[in-house]
Amino acid sequence: MDQAPVRLLAIESSCDDTAAAILSDGKILSNIISSQAIHAKYGGIVPEVASRMHQENINLVVDAALQKAGVKLSALDAIACTAGPGLLGSLTVGISFAKALALSLDIPFISINHMKAHVLSHFIDDPTPVFPFLCLTVSGGHTQIVLAEGFDEMKVLGQTRDDAAGEAFDKSGKILGLSYPAGPEIDRLASLGKPVYSFPIPQIEGLDFSFSGLKTAILYFIRDEVKKDPGFVQHHLHDICASIQHAIVEILARKILAASKMQGIRDIGIAGGVAANSGLRKKLSEMAVEHQWNLYFPAMQYCTDNAGMIAIAAYHQFLAGNFSPLDTAPFVRGME
Repeated sequence: MDQAPVRLLAIESSCDDTAAAILSDGKILSNIISSQAIHAKYGGIVPEVASRMHQENINLVVDAALQKAGVKLSALDAIACTAGPGLLGSLTVGISFAKALALSLDIPFISINHMKAHVLSHFIDDPTPVFPFLCLTVSGGHTQIVLAEGFDEMKVLGQTRDDAAGEAFDKSGKILGLSYPAGPEIDRLASLGKPVYSFPIPQIEGLDFSFSGLKTAILYFIRDEVKKDPGFVQHHLHDICASIQHAIVEILARKILAASKMQGIRDIGIAGGVAANSGLRKKLSEMAVEHQWNLYFPAMQYCTDNAGMIAIAAYHQFLAGNFSPLDTAPFVRGME
């Protein structure tokens, strides 16, 4: 007699995207994301606004995920949710909803670390990496190099000491007058230019990152050039963006290369929103050929914050019988 498939509902609400996914026996049946465009007019995420929008969206997003997957609430075996890191108000909306639903259905609740889920997004689709592998996780809020030795065995080898890579893109874009979030727009504009301007690459020992000095250098560079030519940004925007992107990508590339050499590992995964950046993908793909890496990128829909990655992480916790108590509290930082 065949065993019934394991079906999970996963919820992600760590920042400004309300997301829900349905998984059945390791396969994602639906992955619904509702992004909060309202933050663009503020030039960044407003935490109080984000939590209110999650409250408005979460029922609709969960219903949409269930309907697309063709799965009823009564067929679920567990409810999973991001517990952190993230914005406290946003996390509270998702985790409260998930715990209440699990309690009402009398099924297990599984809390998931957002950063571990980014790493495990590589196991949604084939081909998948083999443990141990290194994962460069780059987003608007985090930049880390993680040694993944198992589904629940991960160690942070290096991380940013100040700004994250995605934050460096967004803040640089703000200096240039681009709309928020600026990362995708810088990527698009960079493809039309050349990296003709040099920005400093921080000399940080070990595998940690720093982007605050680069951001300051960009600010001063633009300020000084605009004094000489008020139309400098408008006339050279493509080359400026290409130069900014080149510097950020170079910082990331140098550190993951150092980590690979230090650990003797050539299976390399790239995750997080910045993993969608074309310049980073091109650079690391070239390095993969040169250094004989096995390089892995999740599908684009699983790079930015999404519930599919929460679902795959929860699936492996479910198989291990690793459930969470209903008094689980959200946390705002760390790979806990």
